Amino acid sequence: MSRLFMFEKPLGMRDTLPDLFEMKSTVRSLIEGEMKLWGYQFIETPTLEYYETIGTASAILDQKLFKLLDQQGKTLVLRPDMTAPIARVAASHLLKDELPLRLAYSAKVYRAQQREGGRPAEFEQIGVECIGDHTISADGEGIALMISSLKEAGLEDFQLSVGHIGFVREFFLHVLGTEERVDALTRYLYEKNYVGYREHVKSLALSSIDKQRLLDFLKLRGGEEIIGQAYSLLENGLGKEALIQLQQLWEIMTDYGQEEKVKFDLTLVSHMSYYTGILFEVYAGNVGFPIGNGGRYDLLLEKFGKSAAATGFAIRVDRLLEALGDIGENEPSYCILFSQERRQEAFRYAIEQRKSGKKVVLQDISGVKDIDACTSQYEDIVFLVGKAGKEPVR
Repeated sequence: MSRLFMFEKPLGMRDTLPDLFEMKSTVRSLIEGEMKLWGYQFIETPTLEYYETIGTASAILDQKLFKLLDQQGKTLVLRPDMTAPIARVAASHLLKDELPLRLAYSAKVYRAQQREGGRPAEFEQIGVECIGDHTISADGEGIALMISSLKEAGLEDFQLSVGHIGFVREFFLHVLGTEERVDALTRYLYEKNYVGYREHVKSLALSSIDKQRLLDFLKLRGGEEIIGQAYSLLENGLGKEALIQLQQLWEIMTDYGQEEKVKFDLTLVSHMSYYTGILFEVYAGNVGFPIGNGGRYDLLLEKFGKSAAATGFAIRVDRLLEALGDIGENEPSYCILFSQERRQEAFRYAIEQRKSGKKVVLQDISGVKDIDACTSQYEDIVFLVGKAGKEPVR
């Protein structure tokens, strides 16, 4: 007889129990409301997409995709991110008047794990995409909205790290000479393996001046002053345009009054290969991973037959909840225990209380074995038992 998998789940999948579900719902509602106030419109895309479109357009590694076959033999994937599906929708349906689009989403994405180690294979993202606007103002709006959304959700202790992938790649290519050598060195940055980075630089066949430039590159973290330090590493104006954009971004964030939440980190890179310009991550409290990230991806829509600049961000709901900690009690605070002869009265009483905004549980007293255990869950208990016409007993 085969073993029953009574309590096991697929690798990386999670159950969401009532308390956590309510916390998610509360946070989601707060962030969605803020995004709508900024003029972003919510859309939905299918959970299943074609591998040949979304699977290949996504920046998620192929081995992390959940694949399956439909009845016609075509390969499908569970969507691994939301940026590529929204780019598909925008290119096929929405980019007609060449006006900037402001789209938002709240959805689950799926990324396969070879071994769990606490890593979820299914998680929820809330994010936005601004499509059709090439200006730094759009990048600034995205960062300001992310800050505003996190604050609206109740988070105060967080910091954004902002970089520019164009600066990194142009600087590295100028010093190292080949894309292969650039990719090898960039991998250390993605892994945040700075010891390995330094050792790799020391092993390269470069002049001592160029090695020092690559080592000094690791120091480019801080406030506005970092931009000036980055200029000193450049030759022949390479990477200058990226630094001009970062200076403009700083001025925009200052105008928003949000500059205290922004720090530059020019060593920042991402596994999302479609980023082309400014990119950012947000860290909070004691959470060891970014709770959100975003950036500019001006070439992605070309994969769907449209040429349009774009930028956006996504917030990881599970990591945000970890950063927030306990955001308060979510269970009903009001319980009405009733007997059969006062059932109708109890129903009417519950309707009145719910109209006033209270969460109310109706419980037939004959269905409770331990009255004390039942009543201990709630702040307010009303007994409607015995003969009708008597006042409720609290």
